[in-house]
Amino acid sequence: MSFRVVIKKLIPVNLFRAVEPFGHLAEAVCMQIFYGFPARRLRIIGVTGTNGKTTTAFMIYKMLHEAGFSVGLMTTVGWGAGSEITPQIEHMTTMPTGKLLARIKQLKSKGVEWLVLEVTSHALGQNRAWGIPIDIAVMTNVTHEHLDYHGTFEHYRDAKRRLFKIANRNRRGKQAGVINADDPSASLFASDISAPLLYGLKQGDLRATEVKSTPSGSTYIAKLGQDSFNIVCRLPGSFNVYNSLAAIGVAKILALSKEQVEQGIAALASVEGRMAHLELGQDFDVIVDYAHTPDSFEKLFSDLKPTVKGKLIVMFGSAGRRDVAKRAILGKIAGKYCDEVIITEEDDRDEDGLLILKQIAGGTEKAGKRLDRDLFLIHDRAKAIEFTLSRAKTGDTVLLLGKGHEKNIERAHGLDNWDEMATAREAIKTLKG
Repeated sequence: MSFRVVIKKLIPVNLFRAVEPFGHLAEAVCMQIFYGFPARRLRIIGVTGTNGKTTTAFMIYKMLHEAGFSVGLMTTVGWGAGSEITPQIEHMTTMPTGKLLARIKQLKSKGVEWLVLEVTSHALGQNRAWGIPIDIAVMTNVTHEHLDYHGTFEHYRDAKRRLFKIANRNRRGKQAGVINADDPSASLFASDISAPLLYGLKQGDLRATEVKSTPSGSTYIAKLGQDSFNIVCRLPGSFNVYNSLAAIGVAKILALSKEQVEQGIAALASVEGRMAHLELGQDFDVIVDYAHTPDSFEKLFSDLKPTVKGKLIVMFGSAGRRDVAKRAILGKIAGKYCDEVIITEEDDRDEDGLLILKQIAGGTEKAGKRLDRDLFLIHDRAKAIEFTLSRAKTGDTVLLLGKGHEKNIERAHGLDNWDEMATAREAIKTLKG
């Protein structure tokens, strides 16, 4: 058991949360000195938000790479430079300071000059990003998540705002920020940065117009002042229109050409575990996605529902030792939009997995679903995937949510290897005989 865990058990939660950032700050200072402040000579684009961080980071990275920038990437899914992206196995987005700086130093040794860095509220609240200069800060959205750690939505939101305050103290450039204008917290983030660029579908400096969506992606015209871009986004969903707008905002700050912007957005065909379609000759659609928050559920289901020919069938869970309040909310949203709901494990950790399932189901039942009719509880995730796929008929769409790219499941005894895509593929092959 680590020293941090021991201390956490010995003192009250509120006191621990108050003093924890100072411990992380001390660690960050020491690690920065040890590694020689490796980020100082890099130009860094920091991406934060509840949903869309990883996809937005990949879009920015791909666009800069296609434009000839020497660029690195560090996200929930993977890290690396050029065409060499190493999968990230850890259940973390922003690594502990020591590992974070070691990776930055490694990327620098490969000649990286720009870094697209996904930054979480935990990392910002704990000062893990101390000493890392941010040239451009990006906010995708801020919705209900991680209240188990931050306590209130306001604390969670304000932790994310620190990224913009860090960028505003950076004297190397414009202190620029790219902000989702349609998010209720947009004005607060804009007040934290001297040069905000706001984007959105409803308002903002950078707007998406004439949006045409299909199950395989979207096309639209992006307008900023006198400039316009003909955008082809190969990732489906209105949320990916927002993510691509954020990337375009970064491109404009960096003065990329119209061709570089258009080609860069179109170049990204997929992100592992993000709206990943499985095609093995089955007569129904299967999509694997990392969605695990109320906002991501609402956007995903509302986007997909009108395009589905048959039933919309979803399988998901909710993590143990994390935000309890969102469990019933997830269940209710799923019950509202989906024809059938299968609830399973996500990462129980040391919580009672069956209790988590029942807490989610409570919300689903409020939306009108009935147990063993159109609501099913199957704790074992592999068995749940097999069952979910067996329910699908011609023209149906199956969503497998919550694990996405992750390569393990956290259970009471520790980590077990897991691959959502591979498990689903095997289940489809078995169904086909």
